[in-house]
Amino acid sequence: MDANLAQVAVFLGLTALVAVLTWWRCRHERRGADAAHDYFLAGGTLGWPFIAGSLLLTNLSAEQIVGMNGAQAMLVAWWEFGAAAGLLVLAHVLVPLYYRYRCTTTTELLERRLGDAGLRRTVSALFMLGYMFILLPVVLYTGAVFMKSMFALQMSVFTISLLFALGGLAYAAFGGLRAIAISDTYNGLGLLVMGVAVTLFALHAVGWDLSGIPAERWTLVGDGDSDIPWHTLLTGMLFIHVFYWGTNMVIAQRALAADSVREAQKGIYAAAAFKMLTPLIVVFPGVIAFKLYGDVGDVAYGRLVGDVLPPWLSGAFAAVITGAVLSSFNSCLNSAAALYTCDFHLARINPRADARRIGQWVAVVFTAVSLAMVPLYQHSQSIIATLQQLNGLYSMPVLAAFIVAVFFRGANARALRIALVFGAALYAVFTFVWTPLHYIHLMFITLLTTIALAWLLGRLLPAQAEQRQTA
Repeated sequence: MDANLAQVAVFLGLTALVAVLTWWRCRHERRGADAAHDYFLAGGTLGWPFIAGSLLLTNLSAEQIVGMNGAQAMLVAWWEFGAAAGLLVLAHVLVPLYYRYRCTTTTELLERRLGDAGLRRTVSALFMLGYMFILLPVVLYTGAVFMKSMFALQMSVFTISLLFALGGLAYAAFGGLRAIAISDTYNGLGLLVMGVAVTLFALHAVGWDLSGIPAERWTLVGDGDSDIPWHTLLTGMLFIHVFYWGTNMVIAQRALAADSVREAQKGIYAAAAFKMLTPLIVVFPGVIAFKLYGDVGDVAYGRLVGDVLPPWLSGAFAAVITGAVLSSFNSCLNSAAALYTCDFHLARINPRADARRIGQWVAVVFTAVSLAMVPLYQHSQSIIATLQQLNGLYSMPVLAAFIVAVFFRGANARALRIALVFGAALYAVFTFVWTPLHYIHLMFITLLTTIALAWLLGRLLPAQAEQRQTA
């Protein structure tokens, strides 16, 4: 069989196999009476292996694999090591609260704690804007870059992004979270196995000789000019992870879909353990690629995989990386649909609307807008740094809202809404107008400023009559 034909055959066969296995598993699952809970939280039926698998694969997608290997330096492993801390905060602080208040969305916790639906909708809007204009386009772009560099495809990045978007939309619109989590787990197992295989084949390609790679490519202590200066580990790094793993609907949604807090926590612990090992997949191969090709940036991993794997095995890897891209994309679509449907449509427009149908239309809209944004990311120098920097536009103000809601007794929701908008505006100034420090430091400053302003305004503004503290 021709080598290219073998690649395509293995790729299509494994991709179809995951789809069939997912369908077969979903058709036997029981359906709940609550359509929103069933569609957005799998009816509360996910076991810990599926929670762990979906957590990992939602995070471990092309923007991680391509972007972090594209840095071609071990320093970016801090994004993986720090994830374990964020997951532990989710397990021990936030998950018990989400289950106590029976939350369908993470933002629902804000309303339950502070008795203010407007605050919940404000945070939901920030999440949805971040997903539409930042996360979804980056997932499509990096997935397309990987496939184009690995197979030397003649199609444009936009065309490949369109194919990914249509595949992800199919999972998100018709299967809901149950189908997403099950397919995530199957693809996650394949990605872990194939990721380790790529590392081993890459080591073989350099004769297991890593000499000649500059010391700065190995260090975990970044200087002031690096992507992660060492002092940022003492300020904003931890809080970035707490936001991402603890409050971000795309991630925390999986932990809300178990039948108990304990089951959710077991899945989170398993994911945290795996995150300590993932630098072998998402960082180390990029360093090896530096020895082979020099500083080639975000095309490093796709080129490495295409060169070191035999054709049939590279077809298998293409299948699991496709699964990873689809996972992150459809997970984000489902989360955006949950936020709009539960926090806006059912709450303000029509409480008797078909949650599944509304969610499907939201997924279509978000797919179209994110596709239109893909060309804007083609000129970024470091996609992982760009993603983290832009996320600060909403991540730190949102995290401040959760910190105030969870830890501040008698917090004033109106004051918090004002502080939230101010925090987003402040970070926008830091990003687009005046950047006096590294963006991770500026994210930390934004967080502290937003919390301080919420506290100060809470002392100055009268409490709303309908506001209540339910903690």
